[in-house]
Amino acid sequence: MPSNGGAGYVIRRILRRGISYAYRFLDQKEPFLYQLVAVLQEQMGKFFPELEKQGTLVTEVIKSEEESFLRTIETGLIRVDKLIQQTIADGKKVLPTEEVFELYDTYGFPDDLTRIIAEEKGLTIDEAGFEEALNEQKQRSKADSAQKVYDWVTLDEKPENFVGYDKIESETYITRYRKVENKDGEFYQVVLSESPFYPEGGGQIGDKGTLENAVESFEVLETKKENGLIISLINALPKDAGAVFYAKVNATDRKNSQANHSVTHLLHEALREVLGTHVEQKGSFVGPDYLRFDFSHFSKMSDEELTLVEDKVNAKIKESIALQEFRSIPIQEALDRGAMALFGEKYGDSVRMIQFGTSMELCGGTHVKNTSEIGHFKIVSESSAAAGIRRIEAISGDKSAEYFKNLEKRVAELSQLLKSKDIVKSIEKLIEENSALKSEVEAFKKDKAKGEIGDWKGAYEQKGDKLLLVKRTSLDAGSVKDIVFQLKKEIPTSITVILSDADGKPMITVGVSDDLAGIYQAGALIKDLAKEIQGGGGGNPGFATAGGKNLDGLENAYQKALSI
Repeated sequence: MPSNGGAGYVIRRILRRGISYAYRFLDQKEPFLYQLVAVLQEQMGKFFPELEKQGTLVTEVIKSEEESFLRTIETGLIRVDKLIQQTIADGKKVLPTEEVFELYDTYGFPDDLTRIIAEEKGLTIDEAGFEEALNEQKQRSKADSAQKVYDWVTLDEKPENFVGYDKIESETYITRYRKVENKDGEFYQVVLSESPFYPEGGGQIGDKGTLENAVESFEVLETKKENGLIISLINALPKDAGAVFYAKVNATDRKNSQANHSVTHLLHEALREVLGTHVEQKGSFVGPDYLRFDFSHFSKMSDEELTLVEDKVNAKIKESIALQEFRSIPIQEALDRGAMALFGEKYGDSVRMIQFGTSMELCGGTHVKNTSEIGHFKIVSESSAAAGIRRIEAISGDKSAEYFKNLEKRVAELSQLLKSKDIVKSIEKLIEENSALKSEVEAFKKDKAKGEIGDWKGAYEQKGDKLLLVKRTSLDAGSVKDIVFQLKKEIPTSITVILSDADGKPMITVGVSDDLAGIYQAGALIKDLAKEIQGGGGGNPGFATAGGKNLDGLENAYQKALSI
């Protein structure tokens, strides 16, 4: 089973790099994406016939990618504009490197586009500083993944065998080992003459377990495959590496991983039945605790579709379908039988085919002997993984049993808390009561706000060319906003500053009457005052708000506001 998006991944990379430039050259009489699909199908269709077969999916992927890119640009432009205004306000000519790099690294906004926009405003970016930040990030990534691997020590030249499809325990010995050092310490990789440990692959994580002899026992931390060798990682080197060992897979984890892996096959088939044959697996993760399944589809699945998929999978589980395993058959024979061959995957002349009834897939992972062993399948979430790629996370086996057990416990707790066996009816009653209380509270707030307006109107003081009101209150943000808008409208040549501590959170609101526009800016005033409460905010020249962390700072902000 594939662990990446194959050609779809390549297409998305091309789109990300090309969309912003393609608009300059393509005829805008037709939508960009349809022109691009036509080009892809014409130029690449003879090499990748799947592009012809899945034209609709390719179109939707490109459309989604184009929309995503434009959203990135739109969000980035807003941030760049704020950054430019801030830089100009600070009297500087170079945009802060840290902010420019964050735009690129966190928000995906191209640094060259930031430079172009900055130059239009007479500013620039620190090219050398940006490259340094980029290199520092690369070095951090390298340091996190760095490890020192020593040469192999060979103890036996005999071939190694994987026996994990048939058993999870076996007598064995170490044929070779090597030391590995990384940030977590010193470990040893070993290759066994007979290994029951499944190596990570096809989305399924590698087995863990123990390797022991008469006098020593070692924890197998992970199992991977490298250059055809099944390599298990243990936490120390045996005193007698040439002794006979007993290898034991963690039986519980293997059982649950097998359930999750087998259910991905049933899920794949169910998705194609419900959504259409354009659905193809684009990646997966299979572990003992949960499964993740990525597939090609261009829109969010509805609740009805998710329920139908879940029901179809559970129906297959209840049918108690026996596993049919074709361990080594010619790939053409597997395809002729109806096995799924996934776009972008590489297969040898001989393959392993897993069949559960009508579900047939080429797969090297471990599986249950009968679908009844899966227990129950439960979808936990459905989300977007990438453009044109949806992701389902789900559970089965022991975790699904645990899920429903916890659900029953919560229902019992709610029933006890509500003192009612009819939870739905009790909650409906609470919602009604809560709604009535909210109405009462809102009415109380409005009455209180009206009283405040009357008091505040007469509290303005003449300060130079303006009337100034600075007040502290415990009114909520919505009430303060309504009052400030009303006051700045009714009181000419005025600045209104309200400092609120509602719910224990500091907030400052500034209103500037329209006739003072161009003389005073609410946004500039709020920026200065917000420093006192360790916060930030913004708005427009006539109205701005800021929240913060330091409630005690409201007093300093109050005194500073009086000096406006």
